[in-house]
Amino acid sequence: MTGSAAPCTIAVDVMGSDLGPSEFIRGLLYAREELKLDSEIILVGKERLLERLLKAQKSKFALGKLRIHHASEVVDMDDKPVMAMRSKKDASMFQAVNLLKEGEAHAVVSCGNTGALMAAGTIRLRPLEGVERPALGTIIPTKQKPCVLIDVGANPESNSLNLVHNAILGTNYARSALNLEQPRVGLLTIGTEDGKGNSLINETHAKLQQMGSIIHYIGPVEGFQIFEGDVDVVVCDGFVGNVLLKSSEAVFKFVGKTIRDELRRNAKRMLGAALAKSAFSDMRTRLSPDHHAGAPLLGLKGNILKSHGSSNYIAIANAIRIASEIVRHDMLDSIQSDILQANATLLEPSETASPE
Repeated sequence: MTGSAAPCTIAVDVMGSDLGPSEFIRGLLYAREELKLDSEIILVGKERLLERLLKAQKSKFALGKLRIHHASEVVDMDDKPVMAMRSKKDASMFQAVNLLKEGEAHAVVSCGNTGALMAAGTIRLRPLEGVERPALGTIIPTKQKPCVLIDVGANPESNSLNLVHNAILGTNYARSALNLEQPRVGLLTIGTEDGKGNSLINETHAKLQQMGSIIHYIGPVEGFQIFEGDVDVVVCDGFVGNVLLKSSEAVFKFVGKTIRDELRRNAKRMLGAALAKSAFSDMRTRLSPDHHAGAPLLGLKGNILKSHGSSNYIAIANAIRIASEIVRHDMLDSIQSDILQANATLLEPSETASPE
């Protein structure tokens, strides 16, 4: 899949980060200089503040393709999504989504309040035709190569059709972000034998088997198979996915800290650690989420990518990179086509109409 060669425009909500707008400026520089991204960037936030931050880097931004869109308010992490949409209409997050809706941007990147971003995307952009519920997908490391995990928190309660849609959304994301022609899709469960799992898993498994060429479904998979690299797209509901993602992140941190503590225990181990420094550096790079940062909210009539609130400049730069790749692969058109084809197979004619 080649995608479009034309540059795209990314609206970046710079006010939602735990590390502040300056980290976004560093991330933008990294994206330009290290990742060689040529996308036009719209920085959405407080204009005077952003002008001061950019002034210090004036020579580095002389190449253009950058502008500021003023937004006077900020959505805080503890704001209730719907209340924030009503009371903070000029918030940077909502203004960025408006730019996407109005066609001034092709994608949005934000580190802000997840619930508010999901609400704004769902209400203002609306789901693609035939999609009942959008889903959050993210990329996680495995022994062989990264894979997509979906859903990681958008819908804690899902039905079997939602999970089939997750498989389609995850497949298209894997094609765009991981450059995979035919991603292998697995349904996360507690055993691979027929009938193993709850009613939701069994119903979803039966429907996924009907998808034919729409997705490359390899069957149910267990948790250990994810990190072996046996699958490219792992499908689950938002409750299971969120628990898995946060637990995995905690385990990675725990193992890393344990290794550091043990290597510092005595001089002999410290010498060995120094000799193996390059190996540890490579391991850290391989397991770091910074290079596949962010989780796109898939299934909407627009591209929205949510990054961690604590994302550093490298993670921010890679979130912008992934947003650009999604746009250039025309992912929305591909998702729409696959969803309609799946619904035609699984639903009665009266059920295929998208709710208004």
